[in-house]
Amino acid sequence: MMEKKHKSGFVNIVGNPNVGKSTLMNRLVGERLSIITSKAQTTRHRILGIVNTDDMQIVYSDTPGVLHPNYKLQESMLNFSESALGDADILLYVTDVVEKIDKNEEFLQRVQKVTEYPVLLLINKIDQTTQSELEKLVAEWKVLLPQAEIIPISALANFNIDYVKKRVEDLMPESPPYFEKDALTDKPARFFVTEIIREKILLYYQKEIPYSVEVVVEMFKEEKDSIHIKALIVTERDSQKGIIIGHQGQALKKVGSMARKDIERFFEKKVFLELFVKVEKDWRNRDQLLKAFGYQLD
Repeated sequence: MMEKKHKSGFVNIVGNPNVGKSTLMNRLVGERLSIITSKAQTTRHRILGIVNTDDMQIVYSDTPGVLHPNYKLQESMLNFSESALGDADILLYVTDVVEKIDKNEEFLQRVQKVTEYPVLLLINKIDQTTQSELEKLVAEWKVLLPQAEIIPISALANFNIDYVKKRVEDLMPESPPYFEKDALTDKPARFFVTEIIREKILLYYQKEIPYSVEVVVEMFKEEKDSIHIKALIVTERDSQKGIIIGHQGQALKKVGSMARKDIERFFEKKVFLELFVKVEKDWRNRDQLLKAFGYQLD
C-alpha cells in the first residue's frame, strides 16, 4: 500500500483594514491568536497560526490591513502585508460586502498579477447584504480577479469556513513540515501577553490612545502553577500617559484586570500582572524603538 504523502504550505491572509481577517484567522486555526476589535488597524504584526494533522501542516498567516502609511510604524505594517504576497503557497484575499472594491487599487493590482499560486477571494460579512447584491458583487470581482476562486463567507457566523478549510487542504502542495508538529504559532508566549494587553487598551480607551501605545513584556516568570508578568505600556506623550493611568490609577487597574483574566485563560494558569506606563516621544517614527518592538524588517 502506498504511503500517503505529507502536505505543507503557507496560507497568507491579506486585505484592507477591518474586513475580518483576524476573525477568519482564528476560525481557521481554531485558536484565538489574533486580537479582534471593531477598530481598524488592530493587527500590527504578521502572526502565524499552525494547524497540524498526521499528513498535513497548514501555516496560516494573518497580516496587518493594507493602508497608505502616515508614519514609520505603518510603513513596517505595510511591509508585513506586502511580504505575504511573495512567500505564499495559497493567498486568501479578504474583502467584505461593505468596502468599495477600488478602496486600495495599488495593492489590488499586485494581487491581480499573482499567477504562481492559487488565490481564494473571500467575500466576508455576507449576512449584512441581500442575495442580489451579493451576486452583483461576485460578478464585479470576477472581472477584477479572474484567476481567483470566489467564496462568500461570514467569519463571525462561521458560515462557509469549513469549505474554505477544505479548499485550502485540497490546494496544499506536497512538502515536509516547516515547523515542529506540535507547534501552534511561531510567536513566543510573551508576544501573546502583549497582544492581549493591547487588545484591552483598544477596547477601553477612545480616539488616538490605542494607536499611540505599544506594550513590552519586561518580565515573564513561569512557574508550575502560575506566571508572574511585568509589562510596560509605552506611549508618545505625557497627556496620554495620564489618560492611560486614569484618576487614582483606576483606568490602568481596569485594563490590567481585564487583561489578566484573558491571559489566565490563554495559559490556563494563575497570573500575577503588573502594568507600568512610560513615555517615549514619537516612538512610531523612531527606527531604533520600532526595531526593538519587532516591527522593522531587515
